[in-house]
Amino acid sequence: MHQAACRYAEIAGWIMAITTERTRIPAGMRPSKHGTREQTAARLLRSAERKSYDPTVDIDWDAPLVPDAYGMTPEWCSLYGTELWESMPERRRIALTNHEAASISSTGIWFEMILMQMILRDVYWQDFASEHVQFGLTEIGDECRHSTMFARAAQRMGIPSYKPNRVIMWLGSFFKSTSTGSLAYGGTLFAEEILDMMQRDFRRDPRVQPLTRRVSEIHVTEESRHIRFAREETIRKAATLGRVQRWYAQLLMGLTAYQIITNLVSPEAYRAVGLDPREARRAAAANPHYASMVHEGCAKTVEFLDSVGLIGGPSTVLLRRAHIL
Repeated sequence: MHQAACRYAEIAGWIMAITTERTRIPAGMRPSKHGTREQTAARLLRSAERKSYDPTVDIDWDAPLVPDAYGMTPEWCSLYGTELWESMPERRRIALTNHEAASISSTGIWFEMILMQMILRDVYWQDFASEHVQFGLTEIGDECRHSTMFARAAQRMGIPSYKPNRVIMWLGSFFKSTSTGSLAYGGTLFAEEILDMMQRDFRRDPRVQPLTRRVSEIHVTEESRHIRFAREETIRKAATLGRVQRWYAQLLMGLTAYQIITNLVSPEAYRAVGLDPREARRAAAANPHYASMVHEGCAKTVEFLDSVGLIGGPSTVLLRRAHIL
């Protein structure tokens, strides 16, 4: 009995050591560089007071659309540079960029809905009067307006909503219902930062529809605060992970990133412009230019998440398949 008790204690100690092991965070990424959680939130709240938008009045929704303008920077189109792209007349290319832009925005709405629920769950048990909770609620308000803005922009351009398929929707429901801490905040960075990278190009490209450029300008300005908030929370929460928790976070992080990147463009966007969805998806998957754009767009996110120990393990296979690594 005594030997069994000692063995049990030994196993329990081993499990405790695994699940509570801390990872050393690189000096340049430590939260102390930016201040405490409350200091960060206070700084972001002041920024929100200085520069925030209301898309219902800050966008001229009645302005006529420019018929010859792209829906987004054409180099970000999944088929750009392929034989399929070269075979398409200019009018059809423009139509495809309109539909891909709407599809990307719909993916943004989908993940912003997930993000809003995770933030609410994160701040639910915290001090409601704290700056941290106040900024969390401010971000939720921003994301509500962004989602409405994306939906209205697609509607203005006469394009339907492109939601992920039901399997992806169920996976998203599982993610938003179970993800906490570093996984919740780190996972959102893939969606936020790839869209931020794209829209920084959209907003300054004179070839792009003025409506898209204005939507991108508003989103990039406000999203920069959200990215800072998510990064600092990821740093703090990743520092508390044990080995098993870290392995699980890496696995789910890879799956989340893969689903986000591979579902940016709905097959229905191809069908809407008269392309065979299967043929177009194969062409996009084999397109080295698009792979390079995705890789570049995710580079900063990957570098950051790797620095806090959230990239690694079997998930790297998925990240490579999505051209993230």
